[in-house]
Amino acid sequence: MSEVMEMAVRAKEAKRYMATVSPAVRKNALLAMADALEQNSDDIVSANLQDMVAGTKAGLSAALLDRLMLDGTRISAIAQSVRDIAALPDPIGRVLESIQRPNGLRIMKMTVPLGVIAVIYEARPNVTADSAALCLKSGNVVILRGGKEAIHSNTAITEAMRSAVAAVGLPADCIQLVPDTRRESANDLMGLTGYVDVLIPRGGRGLIQSVVQQSRVPVIETGAGVCHVYIDKAADLDMAADIVYNAKTSRPSVCNACECILVHKDVAAAALPLIRQKLDEKKVELRGDETACAILPGIKQAQEDDWGQEYNDYILAIKVVNDMFEAMDHIYRYGTMHSECIVTEDYEAAERFLQQVDAAAVYHNASTRFTDGGEFGFGAEIGISTQKLHARGPLGVNELTSIKYVVYGSGQVR
Repeated sequence: MSEVMEMAVRAKEAKRYMATVSPAVRKNALLAMADALEQNSDDIVSANLQDMVAGTKAGLSAALLDRLMLDGTRISAIAQSVRDIAALPDPIGRVLESIQRPNGLRIMKMTVPLGVIAVIYEARPNVTADSAALCLKSGNVVILRGGKEAIHSNTAITEAMRSAVAAVGLPADCIQLVPDTRRESANDLMGLTGYVDVLIPRGGRGLIQSVVQQSRVPVIETGAGVCHVYIDKAADLDMAADIVYNAKTSRPSVCNACECILVHKDVAAAALPLIRQKLDEKKVELRGDETACAILPGIKQAQEDDWGQEYNDYILAIKVVNDMFEAMDHIYRYGTMHSECIVTEDYEAAERFLQQVDAAAVYHNASTRFTDGGEFGFGAEIGISTQKLHARGPLGVNELTSIKYVVYGSGQVR
């Protein structure tokens, strides 16, 4: 039996126990996890340093190293996120519908855990804590499989959390981390039908598509983020520059960062120099179409593969469009149905954009960086779903549940 299979067997057994755990016990476990993360902060930072050294030697970009890095402040923020999740209303056992049938049967539609959730992700150690906390809050068991870039950090975080949940009486195996970061371990997870109920990939487009195409376990597809900001002819240009600056530079390595701006031709000559001036503060490399290059001498000429590119870096594509409809056509062709924004003071244009653009989140006059479980009030998220079945957008605790019909009778037969 492979190591991953052994973990799945233990997870399935833990699932049976978790179905009986009260909301109060789950909340106490989460609070204990948060305390343990802070109490073990020095050990986690030390483990993270090993990953940072290895990542630097491996040539990871500055943006990816930033995504990987942990310090005391970030660990405190992760712990606070766990506490925020603990404070959320309990998602299990909610009665969504109650039906009284003419024959006297009473039927209740109730929320229940999904079961065993596997998460395959890359070089973001905060995902380890967020995923475990969200799964525990929603009564699920989680098997984590992170990337090699963060293995020491993930191990230290997981050990702290497992000790914490065990101390309050839960099975430590409700949280497990696959120590093997080779591709074979991911392949093993993807084949564990009957043990893993749902698999969630979180990372770049290559990882996500590989899981979607190869997994025999049901997958919730979290999307690569090729997010656009369309600057309309009726836009407040100072607002547009601020939104683009935030959406591109506040954290360029995340999936809700802007990768391309689309600018109406009537305001391009005024808008683009304003935007460039702000982006120069962060030394953002601009790649524009022919019109953008004429307005902004010295920027790079965009190539076909720049449209639809998730840079995860300080790089931004620019296209000047004739109107909003051309912008929406571009988004339809190159977007990933993650997050899209229109900046305009024209209410009718905004409403048309919001209704017609097909994405998990659509924005009017706000940064795409808000597509986040914490910012949406969910405490955190296990990923941003860009598919339409089961759940879409930030996957918080409510999205990590399924339903069960509970039927009360008094001897009825059919």
